[in-house]
Amino acid sequence: MRVYTCNNCRNPLYFENSECLNCHHQVGFDPVTLTMMNLGDGAYQYCKNAEYGVCNWLLPAGSAGAGGSAGAGGDSGDGFCIACAMNRVIPSLTSDQNRMRWRNLEVAKHRLIYSLLRLRLPLRVNHGGQEEAIVFDFMENASAGEHVMTGHDNGVITINIDEADEAERVRHKLDLGERYRTLLGHFRHEIGHYYWDALVSDNNKVIGRYRELFGDERKDYSEALKAYYASGAPADWNQHFISPYATSHPWEDWAETWAHYLHMMDTLETAWAFGIRIDPVEADGLKAAITQEPYDRVNFDRLIKRWLPLCFAVNSLNRSMGHADFYPFILSKEVIEKLRFIHDLCLASGNA
Repeated sequence: MRVYTCNNCRNPLYFENSECLNCHHQVGFDPVTLTMMNLGDGAYQYCKNAEYGVCNWLLPAGSAGAGGSAGAGGDSGDGFCIACAMNRVIPSLTSDQNRMRWRNLEVAKHRLIYSLLRLRLPLRVNHGGQEEAIVFDFMENASAGEHVMTGHDNGVITINIDEADEAERVRHKLDLGERYRTLLGHFRHEIGHYYWDALVSDNNKVIGRYRELFGDERKDYSEALKAYYASGAPADWNQHFISPYATSHPWEDWAETWAHYLHMMDTLETAWAFGIRIDPVEADGLKAAITQEPYDRVNFDRLIKRWLPLCFAVNSLNRSMGHADFYPFILSKEVIEKLRFIHDLCLASGNA
């Protein structure tokens, strides 16, 4: 994520700001130029979902926006930004808790869409002879016995809104023995399944290399998941995979690795925007100067050479504050090759 400033007073802004806290001008994000803009000159208008405090993205003034998709309350119509137009189902807004959860979901989703725009990835693809667009269903459990499963199916990404509640997410994290579980991580994982369909499944030029790195996805998915939940990951999983769950099936290995690729790219862009340099008094091998936007990098090795020292530095800072590691993962040679494969596919797609 870049660092943004108010066009009026140059005060720094967070990506989610809709008002400059210094000069109180209205501000918002333009997904076309990928910049923050002031609304004072009348050239822009907010997305329809700004009414609910869940979106600060902009449309040209007088624009109908992206119509025909669900927005707040599930109504069809115009005036939604490119991110909110992807909503098909949102939580019932009859409670403060659900409104808070929806806002958390939109914060994570908008950061995801930003990354996709930066990578110039397609938001609609032809898969199996049919056009497949990205659609989001944010759903709650209908009853104690009916649990909504977070997942992806033919472009539809379903997120159980419990994941937008910090206490619930931590409980799931502990129950499943995970070291890392975030709402943004869920979005990045599930969109990985969409881009497997888009970039790999029908691509005869890359499917062979995919199977060399990730395994043969044609093995029974349901049986593989049953075996994983019954026995867990193998003892040496971190020599070959980014996470224990990645061992369950080649599709999940891809999605987990894809999520980490987005983690890396967005965090490196933030570090670049702040001009971060890693230059420890000792440990010369940890030096790194993040002097170029990662999204402009063709050479994947240079990204990794900056990512590893950055993670070690921020992990050390977190430990100094008594927090868990910022990035509690080991990138083995095999995992790095999987990340490289994804990087090359994204480059090829963005330049197509």
